[in-house]
Amino acid sequence: MRVRTAAAVPALALAAASLLLAAPHGAVAARDAVCPERAPTVRAAVAPADPSVLRIGVTNRSGHACVVDRVPTVTFGDLDGAARPVPDGAIGTYRIGAGRTAYAAVRTVADPADPQARPVDTVSVAADPAHRGRGFTAAELGAGAAVRVWEPVTTWWQPSAAAADRAIGLS
Repeated sequence: MRVRTAAAVPALALAAASLLLAAPHGAVAARDAVCPERAPTVRAAVAPADPSVLRIGVTNRSGHACVVDRVPTVTFGDLDGAARPVPDGAIGTYRIGAGRTAYAAVRTVADPADPQARPVDTVSVAADPAHRGRGFTAAELGAGAAVRVWEPVTTWWQPSAAAADRAIGLS
């Protein structure tokens, strides 16, 4: 086991602080507050290339950067639970700059023909689990009469729609 001297601790703190200050868009800075519920505008729609994928966007309408949970909270009709984040990881936050948009993708079902898939007529999306979020009907999402759901997964927030598509396996 390696032992650090007391002199090394301030140097580590200084290095961590400099990395935090130089963090790119999407990284969390200590001064950013949690986005108030009225700040984010949430959008969602079926991905044209794959009807089992929902594309989600959240735009920070406030005049300053704020943070939301690392992954969107996506629930389906009257089914229990929410989409599971992929990849798994520790809880955390995602920074959204003023006027900026973050993106995520949700795969509602791995195999649309799976007999265990359940049809739901609504999907709710929140930028943060502390927010009520916004509800969408299947028709508003472009999914027709129902969204089929079985073991849904969601990406972490991404800086672009293309990055969210890649993270869920769309090209």
